[in-house]
Amino acid sequence: MTAFLPPERQLELLRRGAAEIVTEEELLGKLCEGRPLRVKLGLDPTAPDIHIGFAVVLRKLRQFQDLGHEAILVIGDFTALIGDPTGKKQTRPMLTPEEVQRNAATYREQYSRILDPERTRVVFNSQWLGALNFADVVRLCSKTTVARILERDDFALRWKERSPIGLHELLYPLAQAYDSVALQADVELGGTDQKFNNLMGRDLQREFGQPPQVVLLTPLLPGLDGVEKMSKSLGNYIGINEPPHEMYGKVMSLPDPLMITYFELCTEVPMEEVRAIEEGLGTGRLHPRDVKRRLAREIVAVWHGPQAAQAAEEEFDRVFARDELPSEIPEVQLRRQDLDPDGRLGVVQLLRATGLVGSNSEARRLISQGGVSVDGRRVADWEERVEVRTGLVVRVGKRRFARLRVD
Repeated sequence: MTAFLPPERQLELLRRGAAEIVTEEELLGKLCEGRPLRVKLGLDPTAPDIHIGFAVVLRKLRQFQDLGHEAILVIGDFTALIGDPTGKKQTRPMLTPEEVQRNAATYREQYSRILDPERTRVVFNSQWLGALNFADVVRLCSKTTVARILERDDFALRWKERSPIGLHELLYPLAQAYDSVALQADVELGGTDQKFNNLMGRDLQREFGQPPQVVLLTPLLPGLDGVEKMSKSLGNYIGINEPPHEMYGKVMSLPDPLMITYFELCTEVPMEEVRAIEEGLGTGRLHPRDVKRRLAREIVAVWHGPQAAQAAEEEFDRVFARDELPSEIPEVQLRRQDLDPDGRLGVVQLLRATGLVGSNSEARRLISQGGVSVDGRRVADWEERVEVRTGLVVRVGKRRFARLRVD
């Protein structure tokens, strides 16, 4: 814990991983007041699985927390009924209250892995938004203009393309902004895609006679493909609850140009050291493979501890460097009556039965690419029939294994 540091030093630490601070001067001024700041992060409980990209902003909130400030997690159970239109080209379906509560419960389980739950204030914005009557909503709407709302890039694009914009969607930024008024927030955190909503909070606070909050925006972490932002739906993510060996292996698949970004946003390595690593890569003094191994250890250590990180590296070396089997392989049970009379299965059918692929076409593609082996023997023909027995090990790609048990 690094509480009670001088304001200038706090600001220096908080700059790490910040894409933009609106404004640094205001943040320094608030830090100089010598009181715990109310730091707000709003979450709409629409995607209950937290990955390390989403964890970037949560880790920033933890940093404020460790500096002695009040961390306020706003679960948007009310705004989730509207659906955040950020980045959407069409109206999002509204969640049911049951879906919201179920997702919120999952979030509570996961955020405690990042934040100190004993020092985290968790609130639901239905507490104040649900209490507003229609006259209150009308008065709230009078605090901004349609032109201001349509400044949002996604709204402007949909308007230009004549795509429908629901009236309720126009209320979303205002509703999120009112959270800041209700909490009298000093600082609001968000990803860069939330900039409009967060700045709306500053505007609304001024309208209500409050000092405007500082907005600190964190970057959207690129996914493992190096193209799109990290997203569970795109499959380019690392979940914070994934086993150490899976996490380590995924980091090792990261494109080299993203390593420094991941060091800055996803590890605790001091920035002076990160810059030295960047320089070493640029001059050729450091080999990218060695740097990536260090990155993988650091990320696994954040979520599972140093010992697990070391074990994950040893597992990675065993499987990929020495081409040995993992120490633990998931067991898949097959029924003898599901096999052909001679105890065999077509390799495509076998891959589907083990759950290692999602479709016949994926199985055939992987076989054609040389990515399938049975007991260490690479399979080259997707029409091959495999003798199925207990103990048989099937491997797909670099990290997917299954050991069969036939009953």
